[in-house]
Amino acid sequence: MPVTPFHFGPGALVSVASPRYVSFLAFCAANVLIDVESLRNMITQQPRIHTFFHTYLGASIAAAAVVMLFIPARWLALRLPDSVFLRWRALKVPPVAIGALLGAWSHVLMDSIMHADITPFAPMSQSNPLYRVIPLTALHAICVLSGVLAAAWFLLRPDKSPERAP
Repeated sequence: MPVTPFHFGPGALVSVASPRYVSFLAFCAANVLIDVESLRNMITQQPRIHTFFHTYLGASIAAAAVVMLFIPARWLALRLPDSVFLRWRALKVPPVAIGALLGAWSHVLMDSIMHADITPFAPMSQSNPLYRVIPLTALHAICVLSGVLAAAWFLLRPDKSPERAP
Protein backbone atom coordinates (compact mmCIF):
# COMPACT_ATOMS: atom_id res chain seq x y z
CA MET A 1 0.00 0.00 0.00
CA PRO A 2 1.46 3.41 -0.93
CA VAL A 3 2.31 5.96 1.73
CA THR A 4 2.52 3.40 4.48
CA PRO A 5 2.87 4.89 7.96
CA PHE A 6 5.45 2.20 8.77
CA HIS A 7 8.08 4.38 7.08
CA PHE A 8 7.44 7.21 9.55
CA GLY A 9 8.51 5.34 12.73
CA PRO A 10 12.27 5.34 12.10
CA GLY A 11 12.10 8.95 10.87
CA ALA A 12 10.28 10.04 14.01
CA LEU A 13 12.92 8.38 16.17
CA VAL A 14 15.83 10.00 14.33
CA SER A 15 14.06 13.35 14.35
CA VAL A 16 13.18 13.32 18.04
CA ALA A 17 16.78 12.34 18.82
CA SER A 18 18.17 15.25 16.79
CA PRO A 19 15.37 17.78 16.16
CA ARG A 20 17.69 20.64 15.25
CA TYR A 21 19.31 18.59 12.51
CA VAL A 22 16.54 16.41 11.04
CA SER A 23 13.13 17.61 9.92
CA PHE A 24 10.45 14.97 10.48
CA LEU A 25 8.13 16.92 8.19
CA ALA A 26 10.64 16.69 5.33
CA PHE A 27 11.22 13.00 6.13
CA CYS A 28 7.49 12.35 5.72
CA ALA A 29 7.17 14.57 2.65
CA ALA A 30 9.89 12.64 0.82
CA ASN A 31 8.21 9.33 1.69
CA VAL A 32 4.83 10.51 0.43
CA LEU A 33 6.33 11.98 -2.75
CA ILE A 34 8.06 8.70 -3.55
CA ASP A 35 4.85 6.72 -3.03
CA VAL A 36 2.91 8.96 -5.42
CA GLU A 37 4.73 6.97 -8.10
CA SER A 38 3.46 3.68 -6.64
CA LEU A 39 -0.08 5.01 -6.42
CA ARG A 40 0.06 6.13 -10.04
CA ASN A 41 1.41 2.76 -11.13
CA MET A 42 -1.33 0.96 -9.21
CA ILE A 43 -4.11 3.13 -10.65
CA THR A 44 -2.82 2.73 -14.20
CA GLN A 45 -2.28 -1.01 -13.63
CA GLN A 46 1.40 -1.00 -14.52
CA PRO A 47 3.25 -4.33 -14.34
CA ARG A 48 5.67 -2.89 -11.77
CA ILE A 49 4.51 -0.79 -8.83
CA HIS A 50 7.92 0.39 -7.59
CA THR A 51 9.91 1.99 -10.39
CA PHE A 52 12.24 5.00 -10.79
CA PHE A 53 11.61 6.86 -7.51
CA HIS A 54 12.16 3.59 -5.64
CA THR A 55 15.82 3.65 -6.64
CA TYR A 56 18.50 5.54 -4.72
CA LEU A 57 18.94 7.82 -7.73
CA GLY A 58 15.22 8.54 -8.03
CA ALA A 59 14.82 8.92 -4.27
CA SER A 60 17.64 11.47 -4.23
CA ILE A 61 15.81 13.47 -6.88
CA ALA A 62 12.59 13.24 -4.82
CA ALA A 63 14.49 14.52 -1.76
CA ALA A 64 15.87 17.43 -3.80
CA ALA A 65 12.33 18.21 -4.96
CA VAL A 66 11.14 18.36 -1.34
CA VAL A 67 13.88 20.87 -0.52
CA MET A 68 13.23 22.91 -3.66
CA LEU A 69 9.49 23.05 -2.86
CA PHE A 70 10.19 23.94 0.78
CA ILE A 71 12.13 27.10 -0.07
CA PRO A 72 9.31 29.00 -1.86
CA ALA A 73 6.70 27.53 0.51
CA ARG A 74 8.60 28.91 3.50
CA TRP A 75 9.06 32.27 1.76
CA LEU A 76 5.29 32.46 1.29
CA ALA A 77 4.48 31.18 4.80
CA LEU A 78 6.73 33.83 6.37
CA ARG A 79 4.49 36.49 4.84
CA LEU A 80 1.28 35.05 6.32
CA PRO A 81 -0.16 35.86 9.75
CA ASP A 82 1.15 33.78 12.63
CA SER A 83 -0.59 30.42 13.08
CA VAL A 84 0.08 27.12 14.82
CA PHE A 85 -0.22 25.45 11.39
CA LEU A 86 2.73 27.50 10.14
CA ARG A 87 5.17 26.51 12.87
CA TRP A 88 7.17 24.61 10.24
CA ARG A 89 8.23 27.91 8.64
CA ALA A 90 10.93 28.24 11.33
CA LEU A 91 12.73 25.27 9.76
CA LYS A 92 16.04 25.92 8.03
CA VAL A 93 17.17 24.33 4.78
CA PRO A 94 19.87 21.98 6.23
CA PRO A 95 17.48 20.03 8.53
CA VAL A 96 14.95 19.87 5.71
CA ALA A 97 17.59 18.50 3.33
CA ILE A 98 18.81 15.94 5.86
CA GLY A 99 15.26 14.89 6.73
CA ALA A 100 14.30 14.58 3.06
CA LEU A 101 17.40 12.52 2.20
CA LEU A 102 16.99 10.23 5.21
CA GLY A 103 13.31 9.80 4.39
CA ALA A 104 13.95 9.05 0.73
CA TRP A 105 16.84 6.66 1.23
CA SER A 106 15.25 4.80 4.14
CA HIS A 107 12.11 4.43 2.03
CA VAL A 108 14.09 2.70 -0.70
CA LEU A 109 15.91 0.57 1.88
CA MET A 110 12.74 -0.63 3.61
CA ASP A 111 10.82 -1.18 0.39
CA SER A 112 13.81 -3.05 -1.07
CA ILE A 113 13.57 -5.50 1.80
CA MET A 114 9.82 -5.86 1.35
CA HIS A 115 9.06 -5.75 -2.40
CA ALA A 116 10.49 -7.97 -5.13
CA ASP A 117 9.89 -5.49 -7.97
CA ILE A 118 12.37 -2.88 -6.71
CA THR A 119 15.75 -2.36 -8.31
CA PRO A 120 17.31 0.01 -5.75
CA PHE A 121 20.66 0.41 -7.48
CA ALA A 122 19.31 1.01 -11.01
CA PRO A 123 20.57 2.00 -13.49
CA MET A 124 23.84 0.39 -12.35
CA SER A 125 22.17 -2.89 -11.40
CA GLN A 126 18.79 -4.48 -12.07
CA SER A 127 19.04 -6.78 -9.03
CA ASN A 128 17.74 -6.33 -5.51
CA PRO A 129 20.20 -7.90 -3.06
CA LEU A 130 18.17 -6.54 -0.10
CA TYR A 131 14.96 -8.43 -0.85
CA ARG A 132 13.91 -10.35 2.28
CA VAL A 133 17.34 -9.86 3.91
CA ILE A 134 15.35 -9.81 7.17
CA PRO A 135 11.86 -11.22 7.79
CA LEU A 136 8.97 -8.85 7.12
CA THR A 137 7.72 -9.29 10.66
CA ALA A 138 11.07 -8.02 11.93
CA LEU A 139 11.00 -5.05 9.53
CA HIS A 140 7.48 -4.12 10.64
CA ALA A 141 8.40 -4.55 14.30
CA ILE A 142 11.42 -2.25 13.89
CA CYS A 143 9.24 0.41 12.27
CA VAL A 144 6.46 0.22 14.87
CA LEU A 145 8.88 0.08 17.80
CA SER A 146 10.75 3.09 16.42
CA GLY A 147 7.52 5.06 16.25
CA VAL A 148 6.47 4.09 19.77
CA LEU A 149 9.91 4.98 21.17
CA ALA A 150 9.85 8.31 19.32
CA ALA A 151 6.42 9.18 20.70
CA ALA A 152 7.45 8.27 24.25
CA TRP A 153 10.73 10.21 23.97
CA PHE A 154 8.94 13.27 22.58
CA LEU A 155 6.24 13.21 25.27
CA LEU A 156 8.68 12.64 28.13
CA ARG A 157 11.45 15.08 27.21
CA PRO A 158 11.43 18.25 29.30
CA ASP A 159 12.12 20.75 26.50
CA LYS A 160 9.25 20.85 24.01
CA SER A 161 9.91 24.36 22.73
CA PRO A 162 9.09 24.93 19.02
CA GLU A 163 12.71 25.22 17.98
CA ARG A 164 13.39 21.79 19.49
CA ALA A 165 10.32 20.14 18.00
CA PRO A 166 10.86 17.68 15.14
